[in-house]
Amino acid sequence: MAKPRPRRGAGMVVDREGVAGLAARLGYSPRQVHRQLVAEVGAGPQALARTRRAQTARMLLESGPLPISDVAFAAGFASIRQFNDTIRQVYATTPSRLRGAGNGAQPPGVTTVRLAYRPPMDVPALLACLGARAVPGIEHYDGDAYSRSLSLPHGAGVITLLPGAGHVVCALRLEDLRDLAAAVQRCRRLLDLDADQQAIDAFLGADPALGPLVAARPGLRVPGCADPGELAIRTVLSHRTRAATVRDLLAGLVSTYGRPLTTPFGAITHMFPDMSALADTASAGRTGRELARALADGTLRLDTGCDPAQAREQLRDIPGMSRWAIACIQMRLLGDPDVLLPGLPVRRAVHRLAADPGRWRPWRSYAMRHLALIPDTSGIRPHAMSAARPRPRHHPLVTRGAVRS
Repeated sequence: MAKPRPRRGAGMVVDREGVAGLAARLGYSPRQVHRQLVAEVGAGPQALARTRRAQTARMLLESGPLPISDVAFAAGFASIRQFNDTIRQVYATTPSRLRGAGNGAQPPGVTTVRLAYRPPMDVPALLACLGARAVPGIEHYDGDAYSRSLSLPHGAGVITLLPGAGHVVCALRLEDLRDLAAAVQRCRRLLDLDADQQAIDAFLGADPALGPLVAARPGLRVPGCADPGELAIRTVLSHRTRAATVRDLLAGLVSTYGRPLTTPFGAITHMFPDMSALADTASAGRTGRELARALADGTLRLDTGCDPAQAREQLRDIPGMSRWAIACIQMRLLGDPDVLLPGLPVRRAVHRLAADPGRWRPWRSYAMRHLALIPDTSGIRPHAMSAARPRPRHHPLVTRGAVRS
């Protein structure tokens, strides 16, 4: 029997659905999940969930003046006593002392945190990559900061991301503070912040063909996903279609079917439409409608708890789903680090380098980021996999004194 593989975000599933819900998502019994998690990471699902709640509480304590009682319940604790005991056990201090270690007040309605990563990382390049095909209404990029809306378990949110000194500055505007941990996790996944980039660059840099490209642009991460359904639909609509046409089409879907934000933030005015709203929309095309229908009724799951192999098989069964679209979803949504995109642009780039892509295993997804920088290979880029390096500058919307996550 194959072992269930622990995934990031398990603690949030336990908070919402209990250990039984996590086990059901993975297809195993609660006892099997507990045993495997203890074997792999040294703690069971309840302990992982408690640690995650403590981390969320610390972010809230250090990032603003929210009353300690509100922090406790926003972080997911059932009582103040449980909150105090957990903080003492995890951090060997009290909540009030954690607050004293913070960095001062934040702008009203904004929680600002620092998203840590292991260097190297070219943060400006990744934000430019995300911003190159920003969809009006749900995304905005000003050459430095990237902002977008998020659909979260307890409400909507808007995030703003920009480079910091050895971290990513993340400003969150949330309808419900209980969504802080989920929003931070989405940001980390979107920016590929948990990659061991030093090991990846060292491996790819040793290849004689790819090595000079890696040396010229170290720290190129693979952009991830903030909303599984949104990215899947965008990928399908992007295949063999000009970027400007796709942007206009998506902007129309957002304005027509997306839910308006209660409190718009600048150019961010809507949420991406629910899959149920797109299931019968002619503008989504036949493949887009079939995909949206499968996601809406739960036939297809593309979240962090899904089985990647099963998801790929289900995607292949959707009429009109191309190999390129499946590969892009596999790379960006399912987080597969070893995807070689099909198609002529990649073959042309490999030929120009006189390279052997087999030498890039198991990091071919990261090799794609470097291939996309070779002239005349723009077709490699799923959702602007490459973009010019922007010039960093101070952004007035984000407070740079923030807590690290």
